[in-house]
Formats: sequence, structure tokens, C-alpha cells
Amino acid sequence: MSGKVEAMKPQRKIEMFSGNYFAACTLGGIIACGPTHTMVTPLDLVKCRRQVNDKLYKSNIQAWKMIYSKEGLRGVFFGWTPTFVGYSFQGAGKYGFYEVFKYLYGEKLAPGTNKTVVYLAASASAEFLADLALCPWEAIKVRMQTTLPPYAHTLREGFSKVVAQEGYAGLYKGLYPLWGRQIPYTMVKFATFEKAVEQIYKTLGKPKESYNSLQQTGVSFLGGYIAGVGCAVVSHPADVMVSKLNSDRKAGEGAGQAMTRIYSNIGFRGLWNGLPVRIFMIGTLTAFQWLIYDSFKVYLGLPTTGGH
Repeated sequence: MSGKVEAMKPQRKIEMFSGNYFAACTLGGIIACGPTHTMVTPLDLVKCRRQVNDKLYKSNIQAWKMIYSKEGLRGVFFGWTPTFVGYSFQGAGKYGFYEVFKYLYGEKLAPGTNKTVVYLAASASAEFLADLALCPWEAIKVRMQTTLPPYAHTLREGFSKVVAQEGYAGLYKGLYPLWGRQIPYTMVKFATFEKAVEQIYKTLGKPKESYNSLQQTGVSFLGGYIAGVGCAVVSHPADVMVSKLNSDRKAGEGAGQAMTRIYSNIGFRGLWNGLPVRIFMIGTLTAFQWLIYDSFKVYLGLPTTGGH
């Protein structure tokens, strides 16, 4: 009888802002980012190749047809392994550290600070650290996807080749432009999401708590899509530069020298190659990431993000 009573007791909830809470957010970030980035590998593959050489394909559809006819489905998803590993690591840092820094800045160090300032500072701090984990895998992914014939055919081959040719420093030669792309991206992603969700609830006219978990995660999806469009536009020039740097960096050339040379070749207009497909890709990606992340939090009995 006592066993039945114990079984009927509600599960112990995770205490907010505890070590378990931040660990859960970190795991949620892995689940939200690794699989979603992997799913859009076909879009990312064509985007990266068109950024590096805009004459390679006339359209995305033509690109996929050409790749599929020569290499099959495996070719369309080429580069998925470094994508999955890299963005799983990045998702862990991005979401986990965001929750840590948001609590640290907004509740401990500077209570009463404007919320938007807290969101921007927390997301910038989180992404700075997350990119240290992402950079090696992003370097391998871009080399694999943007060179024809491919620089490497597997993650292991790509890793070994970079280290053999350039040392471990070669895995981080794109770090500064990666920060330049990802930090503004994440600042927009998190701050816009938080404000969009807040505005959606204001427009609906009822407090967040009056809606069920399914409705709240629906708001997360919509807020995520709005944030994703802004992310794509803000970070696109740096995204193009990251692709170019990893595929067209001369031996012994500094990052500044390489970026100056590349910009002189492609000009301002070239920094926007592939923007429409990136807006679609990042909008969809960001929306599903917030949906998955907040659904995971709800599953654990935690509140969804934003709207407070």
C-alpha cells in the first residue's frame, strides 16, 4: 500500500536556478541545436558553396538535382557529421550559459537592470564561450562542403588532415569571424525572441500563465521564427566571410589580410550572396530550436522561456 502511495506522488520538480536546472537547460540546448542544424544540412551545403562561388549553381533546386544525380542522398547531406557534433556542443554552451548569465546578470550582479540589456549581455557572453566549442567542427565542415573535390570525405579524415597540415591552430583560424557572425546572431536571437514572446502575450491580452503548455510552446515557435529572420540578416555578411576564409586562406596569411583580400574580390554585394536561402533556413531553424527547447523544459516541469 505504501508503495502505491509513493508511486502516486508527483515527481520532484527541478528547482529553478539550481545546478540541475542549468544542467537541464544545457541538455535542452544540445537536443534543440544538434539535430535541427543537421536536418538543414542540404540547405547549408548549397548556401556555403554559392557563397564561395556564386557561378557554381544557377539555383538551389539545380544544385540539389546536380548533387543528387552524382552522389545520391549522401551527397545532399554531405558534411552532416561535423555539423551534428559542432552544433551539439554549441547548443549546450549557447542555451546553458545563456540561462546562467541571465540569472547572474539579472538577478545577482545587477538586479533592476533593463531586461533587454540583460538579454543582450547574457547571450553575448554565452555565445563567446559556445563558439570555442563550435569552431573546430565548423572549420572542418566548411572545408568539406566548399571544396570540389571535397577536402575530406569524413569528419575523422577532415580533422586529421587539418591538424597534419596546419596544426591544432588550423582548427581555430576562423574563430574571430565566427565570433563576428555568431555573437551578433545570438544577441538578436535571444533578445528578439524574449521581446517577441513578451509582445505576443501582450497582444493576446492575457498573462502567460493563463495559457496551457501547448499554447505556450506555440508562442515560442512564432517568437523563434521572428527572431530567426533578424538573426539571418544581421549575421549574413560574417557568415559569408567565414565560408570564404575557411576555403580561401593563403598559407601564413593573417585573418585581417585575408578578409581585406577577400573583400576586395567580392565587394559589398558579395557579402550578401545566398541571403534569401539563409533567411528561410535560419528562420525555420530558430523557430524549431525554440520549440524543441521549450518543449523539453515543459516536459521536465519547467516554465517556457520569456513572457514574464
